[in-house]
Amino acid sequence: MMVQGILIPVFVLVAITFVLLFWTGGLRVGNLRSGAVKPSDIALREPNWPQRTTQIGYAYANTLELPILFYVLVAFLIETKHADLLFVILAWLFVIARIVHAGIHTRGNDPQRRGPAFGLGALVLAVMWIVFAVEILTYT
Repeated sequence: MMVQGILIPVFVLVAITFVLLFWTGGLRVGNLRSGAVKPSDIALREPNWPQRTTQIGYAYANTLELPILFYVLVAFLIETKHADLLFVILAWLFVIARIVHAGIHTRGNDPQRRGPAFGLGALVLAVMWIVFAVEILTYT
């Protein structure tokens, strides 16, 4: 079993999530301090942030959506001692797709480029779950 090997991509994805969290927070504090946004404009989560702040905020939110299935799977892989080289490679492919997705999202935010990056990550994660399910259900 490759516990350290499977955890390194997890740590990378967690780091990206924190970078986007603090970036979003910094932009929001700046927007509030500059007066670009009033607290009453966003008190109930109204989408009244400037476009750039919203863009980075959505990139952050995306690191909490699909990746939750990745984190759960990695925990299962470690617990069941199925974290082998195949899963480490697939984990890196998933994380690289998420890095590309976040990069596109925080730069030009072109949906025609962002969509395939998201789709690739989702496909890799689906393959990981399918392989894991087959291994667990056919394990004797």
